[in-house]
Amino acid sequence: MQSPIFIGSEIYCNSTYGSKHPLAIPRVSTVIDLCRALGWLTPENYRVSPCAKPSALETFHTPDYIAALQKAEQDQYVSDETRERYALGTLSNPVFPEMYRRPATAAGGSMLAAELIRDGGIVFNPAGGTHHGLADRANGFCYLNDPVLAIRTLLNSGLDRVVYIDIDAHHCDGVEAAFHGSTNLRMISMHEARRWPLTGTLDDDAGGAAFNLPVARGLNDDEFSAIMDELILPATAAFKPQAIVLQCGADAVTEDPLSRLTLSSSSHWNAVAALKELAPRFLVLGGGGYNPWSVGRLWTGVWATLNGFYIPDRLDTDTQTILRALTWNRSAGRNPPPHWLDTLRDAPNFGPIQEELKQDLRRLTARISR
Repeated sequence: MQSPIFIGSEIYCNSTYGSKHPLAIPRVSTVIDLCRALGWLTPENYRVSPCAKPSALETFHTPDYIAALQKAEQDQYVSDETRERYALGTLSNPVFPEMYRRPATAAGGSMLAAELIRDGGIVFNPAGGTHHGLADRANGFCYLNDPVLAIRTLLNSGLDRVVYIDIDAHHCDGVEAAFHGSTNLRMISMHEARRWPLTGTLDDDAGGAAFNLPVARGLNDDEFSAIMDELILPATAAFKPQAIVLQCGADAVTEDPLSRLTLSSSSHWNAVAALKELAPRFLVLGGGGYNPWSVGRLWTGVWATLNGFYIPDRLDTDTQTILRALTWNRSAGRNPPPHWLDTLRDAPNFGPIQEELKQDLRRLTARISR
């Protein structure tokens, strides 16, 4: 099997949703810089993401929505009618200069990734994971839904058993809506309970296609390990997947401003390491994550885990310089703690497994063998 491939683009270096938006922060560009500084990116394992053409996006999204998104980028303005119909030009989904090209590049990267693993392999597209996008409108910072487009590319290549796993703090409502009732895709989502978009309840099985596990705030590493061992790994293995797509949003880790889960980076890395052994094709996507230090450090470690690279306990001076140059327009960003600047690895957050979680896991695991 070929070495893992990293998909990136320079568009993420100079594009922002706006200074007051949660996605004003650098994310993918920081991961690229860190991986290069550590010697983990080379011309051989890096691919430039294409910008998806409308015809490719219309394998899921409606032509009128794609046309409206392109027009909004061109005009840098939307009418009240467009805002109401397509949710463009809102606080969550603002008008900005690359509002078509940036998400279309992320989507192009995920579809390219699906093509690259057609015969087997591992690809990481940290710009992907926009799991809220709907066929005919923007939703939750997501103008397009690249996981859906990637999964459809895999299924159209002849596969008929794909598992989609989502460990973002927010439920993957757009992916679930696209594949409700599917017999070719198994969706497994762990997300914070009573958190937007307020979907993905324990009883919601998406017509038999999904396992949804809402978890209480404060989720710790031991609880995540239980979720992996009792639900995610057995439910994945039982489906005998030909491909796995993992959305590993960084907003489930401690210190993210848009969730109240408290995982360390090691939880994500352990999930990546375990899942890559369960299928011959593995596509890993980014997702949420709104603390620039947490996102950059976590996803850099994901790339190391996919390759089996040694993650040092302390970063060298040149690599630390990248983290020390980051800024964040929040109080926590004024005086970042030392571990945000000198290491990729968080301290583990061990703790008890809550009884409610144990009960919910028993309910879901009972469905695996049905």
